[in-house]
Amino acid sequence: MAEELGRIEKPPAADYKKGRRLYFIPLMYRTEDSPEEYVARLKKYWEQVAGQVADLEAKLGRARRIYHELIAVGGEEGDKAIAELSEASHDIIKSCLEKEAQLEAVEDLDTLTEFMDWNRCLLMGLQNPGVMNKVYEAYTGAARKRKEYISRKIDETLQADETGILFMRENHQVQFPPDIQVFYVAPPALDDIKRWLREFQSRAAGENGEK
Repeated sequence: MAEELGRIEKPPAADYKKGRRLYFIPLMYRTEDSPEEYVARLKKYWEQVAGQVADLEAKLGRARRIYHELIAVGGEEGDKAIAELSEASHDIIKSCLEKEAQLEAVEDLDTLTEFMDWNRCLLMGLQNPGVMNKVYEAYTGAARKRKEYISRKIDETLQADETGILFMRENHQVQFPPDIQVFYVAPPALDDIKRWLREFQSRAAGENGEK
């Protein structure tokens, strides 16, 4: 079970210098058509994340292992894949790699693509209840395998007294090994983004209702 420790400045650093540590960074993505208001908030978020990661590394230890969702290869190939997927998280990862951190493949490609394909099926808007149930069952099975693989991969690669960073969307439901201390990186801009998204979705729902 992952242990959420809240804001990074609260825990006494001396309490967490032993054992395995994982800095969890919620991934927030942008698209080409993202509103400017969202993009501005996202930029601020990643600036604050970089600052909190630097603070964590100074207090508790430099990251030696880097994990990023949707990346099934490590090393240079994985680094290129992250650059194409998320420029913002890649900037932080690049800084870590320059300090001799190692990028690990945290996903199994076959399991990941199975999970994504079943998810696409659900998004199609299936009409037959029997088909829907079968697809949903397959989707949840693939999701479970994916979560178990991610947890196992982190457990296998994060060594004793090492620190890692995991970039992944919230609500991932991955159960981390109990001996790993998980530090949730949550700068103020994260709450601002969530609030803006709720308001944006509410406005969009209201506009659709008026049509």
